[in-house]
Amino acid sequence: MNIEIIPAMDLIDGACVRLAQGDYDRRTTYGRDPLDTVLRFEAAGLRRLHMVDLDGARTQRPANLKVLERIAARTRLEIQYGGGIKSRTALCDVFSAGARRAVCGSVAVREPDCLAAWLAEFGGERLILGADLRDGRIAIAGWSEETPLGAAELIGRFRKQGLQQVICTDIARDGMLCGPATSFYAALQAEFPDVEITVSGGIATLGDLTALDRAGLRSVIVGKALYEGRITLEDLGRCLPNE
Repeated sequence: MNIEIIPAMDLIDGACVRLAQGDYDRRTTYGRDPLDTVLRFEAAGLRRLHMVDLDGARTQRPANLKVLERIAARTRLEIQYGGGIKSRTALCDVFSAGARRAVCGSVAVREPDCLAAWLAEFGGERLILGADLRDGRIAIAGWSEETPLGAAELIGRFRKQGLQQVICTDIARDGMLCGPATSFYAALQAEFPDVEITVSGGIATLGDLTALDRAGLRSVIVGKALYEGRITLEDLGRCLPNE
C-alpha cells in the first residue's frame, strides 16, 4: 500500500479524546496519558502524528503546547499540530514546542494574506491548509462557523503561494465510522495534482484504506477506527510501504 497512514490524536485538557461530527458534547476519552498511545504508534512503524488541539480550536489559541512539547521530546514521529493557530506568534510557539508541521484553517478564510505570508516564510512543507467541510462548504472556528467557500475554491487561493498539502475533513463523517467519500477525494486530488490531499473523516475498515490507495490518494488520517480496534496497529504495520 502506497498511501501514508497518519494516526489522529485529539486533545482536550491534555487527554486523548474523539468527538462525533465535531460535537464537544459527544466526546469519548481514550486514556489520560497520550504519550503512551504515541509510543505505540511509533513502535508499529508509523511515521507521522496528526495532533488536534480541540481546546485551542475553541479558545482561538494553542492550549496544549506542553503536551506537544512532552511528546515531541520522546518520539521520532513527525508531528503536525492544529487548533487555534491564528497568529504568527502562535505558529512559532507550535514549532518551538516541537511540531514539524502546522495546520491552519480559520486564518486561511479570515486572513488569507496572512497564510500566504506564512507560506512564503516557512514553506509549503511546514504549513498545511485545513479544509473542513460540512455539506460541501468550509467550516471554521472549531467547526462552529460555516462559510460559502468550497474546498476547491479555498485550495485555489493558495496554490500559487506554494501550498503543498491540504487536510480535507468531512465533518459529517468524522468519528462516525461510515466510510470516507472516496470519489470526492479522488476528484479533488485529480483537480490539484501538485497538492497532497489528506483524507480525514469516516475511515472504518482496512477496505477503506485500500480503496483510497487504489484511487490515488497519498495520505489518510485514521482516528476512531484505530482507537476502537476496528483497525489495529498490527493491521497498519502490515500496510506500511516496504513491509
